[in-house]
Amino acid sequence: MIPIDGERTPLVRTDFSDDHAWESVIDAVSKPSVHGFLANLNPVNDHRYDNADPVELAKEADSSTDLTLLIVADSRTMSEPQMPLLCVDPIPPGGQFRCIPAELWGVENNVSLANMDFGEFASAVDADGVFREFKD
Repeated sequence: MIPIDGERTPLVRTDFSDDHAWESVIDAVSKPSVHGFLANLNPVNDHRYDNADPVELAKEADSSTDLTLLIVADSRTMSEPQMPLLCVDPIPPGGQFRCIPAELWGVENNVSLANMDFGEFASAVDADGVFREFKD
């Protein structure tokens, strides 16, 4: 069972090929935005989630909580320079999109507080499926 902290969104590591990359991800998501905002995350660094399917993780998390968002650091996160994290909607059908660490605070804060819904961010991704910012 994914450890759920009612106050923080889980950031689950599913790629254990590079500890330095994981540390870089944690550093990146821990930097406040220019306005001082941070994503409220609970990093989960547990080898039992190695190569775990994000949809299955979301189902597991949603079965016992009212979780509104799950963040996954997978092989793409660990290997690409922009470290695009996978954002998963735990509410079926379980949509997904990626987000760069610098913008994760906006996704996490707004979805967790129900200021905005998952679909608003998912519909604003770039052609490569990564949310970088809202375009005017």
